[in-house]
Amino acid sequence: MSTFNVPTKDQVNDTNKAIFEKLEGALGFVPNLYATYAHSTNALANYLTFANAPTSLKAKEKEVVNLAVSEVNACNYCLSAHTAIGKMNGFTDEQILEVRAGNASFDSKLDALAKLAKNITENRGRAEATVVENFLNEGWSNENLIDAIVLVGEKTISNYIHNTTQVPIDFPVAQPLNAVTA
Repeated sequence: MSTFNVPTKDQVNDTNKAIFEKLEGALGFVPNLYATYAHSTNALANYLTFANAPTSLKAKEKEVVNLAVSEVNACNYCLSAHTAIGKMNGFTDEQILEVRAGNASFDSKLDALAKLAKNITENRGRAEATVVENFLNEGWSNENLIDAIVLVGEKTISNYIHNTTQVPIDFPVAQPLNAVTA
């Protein structure tokens, strides 16, 4: 595959330039994956609207889904980014590794969410009934279930973009799960 370039602010349309400026203001930089969306006139704005839409899941809960999904989809970019974000949301290194594996022994409710996200992703949306039942039995609602499924889809989009383009990772690189658990 040929090298997929990461566009700079002067290489994108005016709409994406404005988004780059907002990202620089909020994050201090434009993550390479977000910049890659800007190859499209509309994809970056559409994705950010989708990713930042209101949800019943709290930030820490969203990171559980993001990490579990990105592990199943083998997206090292998203694993790296969400490891950093997971730490900002209070997860330890050990907890992040466990969540990446689809578990959370430290919290039964998050465990049910991690198992659900992993199961949905592995089964391409056909979650096993026992996994869904366990999720609901842990106190999650039908709204949480739908929002978790939507988040699986949102994260899968980013996973697929990176897995196809292989743009450079601009976060501390997450190690492969088997390398750190062996």
